[in-house]
Amino acid sequence: MAHNNLSKAKKVKNDEFYTQYCDIEREMNAYIEYDPNIFQGKVILSPCDDPACSNFTKYFAQNFEALGLKKFISTSYSSDENETRGKIYTISYDKTGDGKIDIEDIESDYLKGNGDYNTDEVKLLRDEADIIVTNPPFSLFRDFLSWILDAGKQFCIIGNMNAITYKEVFPLIKENKIWLGATNFNNGMYFQVPADFTYTDAYKFNREQNGIKVNRISGVCWFTNLDHGKRHKSLDLMTMADNLRYSKHKKIKQNSYPEYDNYDAIEVCFTDAIPSDYPGVMGVPISFLDKYCSEQFDIIDINPHFFSIVEQGLTKPKQLKIAGQKDPYSRILIKHKERGDANSTQN
Repeated sequence: MAHNNLSKAKKVKNDEFYTQYCDIEREMNAYIEYDPNIFQGKVILSPCDDPACSNFTKYFAQNFEALGLKKFISTSYSSDENETRGKIYTISYDKTGDGKIDIEDIESDYLKGNGDYNTDEVKLLRDEADIIVTNPPFSLFRDFLSWILDAGKQFCIIGNMNAITYKEVFPLIKENKIWLGATNFNNGMYFQVPADFTYTDAYKFNREQNGIKVNRISGVCWFTNLDHGKRHKSLDLMTMADNLRYSKHKKIKQNSYPEYDNYDAIEVCFTDAIPSDYPGVMGVPISFLDKYCSEQFDIIDINPHFFSIVEQGLTKPKQLKIAGQKDPYSRILIKHKERGDANSTQN
């Protein structure tokens, strides 16, 4: 049951990460820069938060008029045995009568139920919303994304980059139905964490920022179906010959572009070393998606899943193989757009 799943997620000490205001603002600005009216007249819902302290609530409340919002709704889930009702914060009009709509105009109340996003009560709020923006528990990412897509909503949510490889997610990326947000996930993100959060022995990053206890999570990214300019920026690439001669990567100069033993494609272990003139399929790191431009490349498949190969009834290799080398990490299989296409890559 969804309630049980969410309850378990809330009880996992290291599954509670609270997004910082600066990271929300940076990501939202990318959509606004591409389309200044993207939030105009829209209802925004932020479930999976504690609206009393959520920076999603703070951001949209403080910027309500600047964004041109119609309404903002924030809800929380309660797993407290003494308080079984979730919270709801809404803002839609000048409640204080001071001539502006901002954080002072928030109306707070309790939900009838515990605030689980799969309850009928919260589903009605989802159906009312135009755009859903939040940071769901990473352990429930699959279910939460399905919850959004089942309602056909626009969204911008945070998840671990490993979610790219999920069978429920990758086909949507391949079909250009969802994509990564504007924030570079190679930099990692700092999240506010509970006071009793336990760090791993290997943790070497900041444990506090501006007096707030934080934890750095690597490989975290935004998943969205909101358009932004970065996803339309093509990579500036060198030819294969120029890469072999000038690449800053010794591995490229020494090993060239080896072919896989069990798949008709070449290994390209660095995104900036993708040869601009190679016509076939190339295996690139998952981090390529941070630079992916759908007008420049076609996504063919992903290793080790090979979804489309399975659908075609062909043999499914368990892992890409290169003679004399260790198995490469998971690779996304891509190909340049056909030459002659108006948006094809340049040499």
